[in-house]
Amino acid sequence: MLKKLHHVAYRCKDATQTVDFYTNVLGLKFSHAIAQDRVPSTQAWNPHLHVFFEMEDASSIAFFELPELPAMQPDPNTPEWVQHLALEVADMATMQEGVRRLRDRGVEVIGPIDHHFCQSVYFFDPSGHRLEMTVRTETKDDAERFAKQAEVTLAGWQARKAATAGA
Repeated sequence: MLKKLHHVAYRCKDATQTVDFYTNVLGLKFSHAIAQDRVPSTQAWNPHLHVFFEMEDASSIAFFELPELPAMQPDPNTPEWVQHLALEVADMATMQEGVRRLRDRGVEVIGPIDHHFCQSVYFFDPSGHRLEMTVRTETKDDAERFAKQAEVTLAGWQARKAATAGA
């Protein structure tokens, strides 16, 4: 059974910019860096730097800088708001301080947006990854109700897709 997130990995344009942003703007600990010429799982030649940033629960966000590959490009078939990483903070005061640090660095911030289970702000890192900073606002009763409704919502979505496909 899965216990928790160990790390999630993305590609970055520049590891130095990424380290600056995730440590000095978002306040994460720069916890590990690995420079290798070969991919450990395949042994393919692909020089890279793999950098890790540790969060409070010991999970990490990691990035690969891949200097010998063509430049990163967004998926043209996926809207930019879809793929994002949501990072939770303790409270609204912490989120407001985070927004201040982002804006002080010239980062555009959207929100806060009330999702009726959390409040969120959205922004992009130096590599163009969309991030969400969020504060939980749901109660225990809300969470239980959402879990009970999840299957019903999924079934309704499937029915809607089927009806649209047949039209």
